[in-house]
Amino acid sequence: MAAPALSSRAGSAGSLGNSPTMAALDFRSASRMEDLNRLIQEFSKHDQREYDDQRALEIHTAKDFIFSMLGMVQKLDQKLPVANEYLLLSGGVREGVVDMDPDELSVYARGADYDMDFTLLVPALKLHDRNQPVTLDMRHSALGHSWLSLRLFDEGTISKWKDCCTVVEHISGAANYFFSPTLVADWFYQAVSLVLLEVQKKPQRGVPRVEKVERNGTVVSVILGVGSSRMLYDVVPVVSFKGWPAVAQSWLMENHFWDGKITEEEVISGFYLVPACSHKGRRENEWRLSFARSEVQLKKCISPGLMQAYQACKAIIVKLLSRPKAVSPYHLRSVMLWACDRLPANYLAQDDFSAHFLLGLIDDLQHCLVNKTCPNYFIPQCNMLEHLSDDTAVLHARKLSSVRSDPAEHLRTTIEHAKAANRLTVELQWRGSTGNLPSPQSDAGGENQPDDRLAKKLQQLVTENPGKSISVFINPDDVTRPHFRIDDKFF
Repeated sequence: MAAPALSSRAGSAGSLGNSPTMAALDFRSASRMEDLNRLIQEFSKHDQREYDDQRALEIHTAKDFIFSMLGMVQKLDQKLPVANEYLLLSGGVREGVVDMDPDELSVYARGADYDMDFTLLVPALKLHDRNQPVTLDMRHSALGHSWLSLRLFDEGTISKWKDCCTVVEHISGAANYFFSPTLVADWFYQAVSLVLLEVQKKPQRGVPRVEKVERNGTVVSVILGVGSSRMLYDVVPVVSFKGWPAVAQSWLMENHFWDGKITEEEVISGFYLVPACSHKGRRENEWRLSFARSEVQLKKCISPGLMQAYQACKAIIVKLLSRPKAVSPYHLRSVMLWACDRLPANYLAQDDFSAHFLLGLIDDLQHCLVNKTCPNYFIPQCNMLEHLSDDTAVLHARKLSSVRSDPAEHLRTTIEHAKAANRLTVELQWRGSTGNLPSPQSDAGGENQPDDRLAKKLQQLVTENPGKSISVFINPDDVTRPHFRIDDKFF
């Protein structure tokens, strides 16, 4: 096999051998590590959002609007729990913050379609009572998935959700109701659409503009215009559990990178069923286990350098591997978590090793594609790439090989995309300000004017906690009080 042709960079790299200090180079691409580090830092600078008091207030206004909307959904038919506990995650479903199928999602772009994105997990059923009998039926599902039987639930719950269930005759002859993710998603989209339609009929000054409501598979995507900002909320109906599933019990027996940094109780405080099925599963019955609550805790233990490398790598693969949609950012997140378990903590804590981390993540993801193996971090026996065809795996592996051969060029392209998105956002904000679009701050003296002190507190929290996730507790009968936290900080 002929040796790969070397670019002109090989000469300049070779000349470094005569210098007193040899620069650290990447063997595969001959890129200087310090150059890659600089590019990753530059991408982080452009990818991070600027938060002033105005933007913080707009974030708070959009959040209140979404929670008020969900309170109205609850009152439509009393299906949702009266006092519900939501999980608000920074980043949309397309960003891989939860394990959903990317091929069911419309393409939205930051700058063109929205300025900030969030994922909101909304429990349709909240099974937090340890005395509540729960029947997770995994006999018909691939690993990491389950059906949910309501057979042991009380008559009131079954009656309330009967129209969102499929019926299978039990061995005893009685009807067995299985909570259907697709039927729940149908109901949820119709309920959200109905409520937002009513809200739009009576527009009020200072209330967010509903710019788009779209169903993406089992996800409801809502884009709100708030002042000069556009907020994307991917709202997902889920089933919420306290405790830990038996199928992931063996994972707790292993050593992990977070040992001693956070408690096991924090990690295993609960899990979800999200409306997504396996490659060969029955869409109308099968749910996917999600450990999004645990991942919020694990994020606190990941070093800033590795997180920067992950964000840069994610930006590259989102563009590069988008067609066909076989690999999602969630696969990359799993690769990163496995790397945290595998590598020494003092190595991952190096501030100037972002380039090493980026190249390692690319290598690991390419290895997963070549072998068609990407184990779920919480259920290692579940291979998330098992369904991938050989042709698709090879195609994506070759694309990653091109990145690995010239990571600097792909980082520069990603930086230009981030700059373009920021320019588009600024341009649209300028148009909005000259067009006198309503702003939540424009209701001076109005009864519903938000407290400026809250805006300042929000701005401080967001600035101090970039990229962190927000857990929310809300009572739909009282949406005026902000019961939410950023990771472990309450306000």
